[in-house]
Amino acid sequence: MNYYSEIKQKLIDNEIYIKVKDYLKERNTVITYYEIGRLLHEAGSKYGESIIEKYSKKLVLEVGKKYNRRTLFRMRQFYRMFSNEKVSPLGTQLTWSHYRQLLSMKDVNEIQYYINQCIKLNLSTRELEEKIKNREYERLDIKTRERLAKKEETRVSDFIKKPIIINNSYNYEYVSERILKQLILEDMDIFLRELGEGFCYIRNEYKIKIGDRFNYIDLLLYNIKYKCYVVIELKVTELKSEYIGQIQKYMNYIDKEVKTIDENTTIGIIIVRKENKYVMEYCSDERIFETTYVLKT
Repeated sequence: MNYYSEIKQKLIDNEIYIKVKDYLKERNTVITYYEIGRLLHEAGSKYGESIIEKYSKKLVLEVGKKYNRRTLFRMRQFYRMFSNEKVSPLGTQLTWSHYRQLLSMKDVNEIQYYINQCIKLNLSTRELEEKIKNREYERLDIKTRERLAKKEETRVSDFIKKPIIINNSYNYEYVSERILKQLILEDMDIFLRELGEGFCYIRNEYKIKIGDRFNYIDLLLYNIKYKCYVVIELKVTELKSEYIGQIQKYMNYIDKEVKTIDENTTIGIIIVRKENKYVMEYCSDERIFETTYVLKT
């Protein structure tokens, strides 16, 4: 079998296809590169690792400069990464630019996570790059990663990152709870994505009356996917036991006075500067979750 001739012809065909059928060019490119990766893998097994160097020198001269050693190496990586997967779904979902972002990763589960995020959220290459840069997968709870790997059902709390990244637009050295809230409100879309899927903003300083006193919930959200209200409390200290009682009171109010019968029980998220595992260990309310935040300048 003449591996080089087949690789060259596939690349030429793809170049023609790109020019003629623009709307399908990305799908065709991904499938073409996968097939070339397979051929390079087979050729390398038969003729040795140096075959990529040999083929790249010829392809640069005969087809185009972009088909250098590095590009061919990536194509082979791509094949090896997805050799146990069906090619069609890959080709129709993401672009080669997306997959190129994932080629340096070793963890199959991490790769699958980012692919799923791209598909669900229609992420651009730039948005995917930002998620990877912010180490989003690594900030998921270990139990969440295990559930994803086993393809088990997930909960509303599973995708809350730890820590949550909050943009510090004004380079504050110290932030109060008021300033922290303001930073979140200015980048609400980013904050909601940090919490996970389906979160929607309702109001900040949500006013409720308990007995003869008014109280204010820092942030009240709603999760469309899980059909429940979400109470957020912001603290710029370590988690304290009294914070648990405070948020429980707010959650119970929302359950009693706001939620309807067909909605699920309200959950609470306490966002603190520093975690306190001992407090959470003795918190028996499974509706309450704690995470930390970091300021990003």
